[in-house]
Amino acid sequence: MYLQNTARYHPVQQKANCSRRCGNISVPFPFGLEEGCATRKLFQLNCTNVTSSTLQFDRGHLVTDIDFAEGLVGIKLASYFEDQGFSMYRSGEPYLYASFGEAVVSVHWAAANLTCQEAQKNHSRYACVSANSTCLGVDSTDGYVGYRCKCMDGFHGNPYVANGCEDVDECKKTPGICKGICHNNIGSYHCMECPDKTEYDVITMQCVSRKKQNLLIGIVIGLSVGFTVLLFVLGGMLLLRRWKRDIQIQLRRNYFRKNQGLLLEQLISSDKNASDKTKIFSLEELEKATNNFDPTRILGCGGHGMVYKGILSDQRVVAIKTSKIIKQDEIDNFINEVAILSQINHCNIVRLFGCCLETEVPLLVYDFIPNGSLFGILHADASSSFQLSWDDCLRIATEAAGALCYLHSTASVSVFHRNVKSANILLDANCIAKVSDFGASRLVPINETHVVINVQGTFGYLNPEYYHTGQLNEKSDVYSFGVVLIELLLRKEPIFTSETGLKQNLSNYFLWEKKVKLIRDIVADQVLEEATEEEINTVASLAEDCLSLRRDERPTMKQVELALQFLLNKRLNSYRTVQAN
Repeated sequence: MYLQNTARYHPVQQKANCSRRCGNISVPFPFGLEEGCATRKLFQLNCTNVTSSTLQFDRGHLVTDIDFAEGLVGIKLASYFEDQGFSMYRSGEPYLYASFGEAVVSVHWAAANLTCQEAQKNHSRYACVSANSTCLGVDSTDGYVGYRCKCMDGFHGNPYVANGCEDVDECKKTPGICKGICHNNIGSYHCMECPDKTEYDVITMQCVSRKKQNLLIGIVIGLSVGFTVLLFVLGGMLLLRRWKRDIQIQLRRNYFRKNQGLLLEQLISSDKNASDKTKIFSLEELEKATNNFDPTRILGCGGHGMVYKGILSDQRVVAIKTSKIIKQDEIDNFINEVAILSQINHCNIVRLFGCCLETEVPLLVYDFIPNGSLFGILHADASSSFQLSWDDCLRIATEAAGALCYLHSTASVSVFHRNVKSANILLDANCIAKVSDFGASRLVPINETHVVINVQGTFGYLNPEYYHTGQLNEKSDVYSFGVVLIELLLRKEPIFTSETGLKQNLSNYFLWEKKVKLIRDIVADQVLEEATEEEINTVASLAEDCLSLRRDERPTMKQVELALQFLLNKRLNSYRTVQAN
């Protein structure tokens, strides 16, 4: 479509300080918003709403944009034009606004209905006032319309105002246009090849030194190779890590199958229902419970292994026993301990929650006993704030004796502990005794009074007969318990250093000193202060009987328990009598 008008054309703006914007729409000369600001009446537009950018011809048609470089005005139509003062030339298919039934069309305008040759003859009315502008004819299907102006190639801007056509810097506008050195000229540009010893760099779009170019190429190649190598290394590390993980998983499975077979063999041979009582933990569960077996979680460390404090997912606090020695004997001991403890239920025997079979030597999971061992408390430094009274000692001895009696005669199958010592009598939060460590223990077939096995135990507690013959029986535990009673009386370790600096066996020392001295002269001062003479003599005599070299002369654990229980009850009754009075 086109606009034409025969009215006089004014090539110069008649008014100063004309407004050139209607909202977001720019209104350049030859158009204007006020009288005297446009070249002619037809080119004067009406800005009805600055906020919503509403720009209209005087006939009410909305203007959407003005492109004077191409001589186009975008107009939104609600209906066809009926005015005879100007006509429109369709330059393309309109964009339809379906929701409103509207269309946007492009309208070509002509400065005047003259040819370029006719217009150029009258310089005072010639519209193309800018230097570097040119005249173009506007045609329609109905014939010639008039002329319009355009900046020459290499220039851009408004050809209808003085100095409106400005030079285009092609070197900046299109970087890399020359593939060499670009020089801008007025209205054009020219290219030069890169100087000697330089090359055009497509990345920086500049001529750079060949050395720098080679260096840059080297850096790029180096980075690419390095990145590739890094990818290979990372990939290799991931594959290696996965391979190691798969190996660990396979090892865990193999250990599990092996240990599970050994455990089931032990359990079935003793109690067909015992396997149902044993919880099997995964190694992952125990690693999480101990923070990957953090050294700060270690509760105790011995020659054969370590005990860690752990917190299970259900917040139960447990003790987890591990082995440092990878031998079949050690594996057998751990399996044996699971087999025994899975069949035992006694308030004075440490409770086994379960085990983990995914390591070469199984891990055992026990109830956590917070106060440590009887040995640790009896033989702590004198500065220790935690000490046991004689009442506590008598009660703990009675509880431990009851636990051993249960093992020998009351449990579903007889058990010889084989490593009775004060270090294996643990104390819970209420100082209740818990007999522990059944790795060396042995299940005894019914109707058998002893078994012959390899000697195991702790020096100072070992029954001499068992040490020399390897014959293990219930009286072996009785002998070891006698040493514990002496520890309670004398507060000395089973192997101690005498005043002369020599290592001495506590049981031999006690038996000899008891023959040549009064018992009150060899017991610990605290015991002498808190215990009655009858209690000291009774416990000393009981310990002496337990240490008899002939096993037939030793009492049973039941007899030991009854004797200690009698003393404990008598002491408690005396307290009640005193309180009653």
